[in-house]
Amino acid sequence: MNPTHDNRFQDFFTDDKYIVLKNYLYNYLLRKCAIEKVLRNEKQEMILEVGSGISPMVNADDHVVYSDLSILAIQTMKINIGKGHYVVADIMNLPFRTESFSHVVSSEVLEHVLDDRTALAEIARVTKASGVLIITFPHRRFYFTCDDRFVRHFRRYELAEMENHLKEAGLYPLLVRKVLGPLEKISMCMAIFIFPMIHRFHKGGGASAQLSRKMVIFSSLFKWLNRFYAFFAWLDAIIMPRALSTVLLIKAVKK
Repeated sequence: MNPTHDNRFQDFFTDDKYIVLKNYLYNYLLRKCAIEKVLRNEKQEMILEVGSGISPMVNADDHVVYSDLSILAIQTMKINIGKGHYVVADIMNLPFRTESFSHVVSSEVLEHVLDDRTALAEIARVTKASGVLIITFPHRRFYFTCDDRFVRHFRRYELAEMENHLKEAGLYPLLVRKVLGPLEKISMCMAIFIFPMIHRFHKGGGASAQLSRKMVIFSSLFKWLNRFYAFFAWLDAIIMPRALSTVLLIKAVKK
């Protein structure tokens, strides 16, 4: 992965308030729920999550390895989660033996990678024969707009394009599920205008007790609003046709 194209939110990884907010975002909750649902019926051995950031998709356990290019993200995760194994790793050159993992999880990662095909080949290398990759990715090129540029996406994918990339790497799709729909796109476009205002408010307000009280109230409100909004985003994903999905999940097996 290109180090200069890192997660633009890395500066906030040590901010406890940001971590709380990030982990309660409705779209994070729905992606995590979708991945957990697929993993629930799997016979799990060692699981690798690539590009975990500070908000992993897989629940912490001794058989889970979290990896990310950012040292700060790994340190922050280890402090806040603790359980599991933590490795600073580049998806383009994973420091693991061939066929080390029964399952690999990659959620919203490949669109940040310049050479996504090489990344998929590397994921396939560390996956055991008959092992499983669970991946979520931003869907449909015509949705590429301001929020994609804000979080530094190189691309969005068509479903057939992603399936072909997986097959080239020796990973064969078994299941495709809708995760998020058009409502998520509208919401995120609005959010990128709100986010800088919240950041300026927090950054410019100092460490006063009054500001702290406001942030506590805001954080609590943020959690409950996202839980409430997640229901409508889930319903939107269910109702809308797959052609309009903004995020898809694929379960693929290595043959």
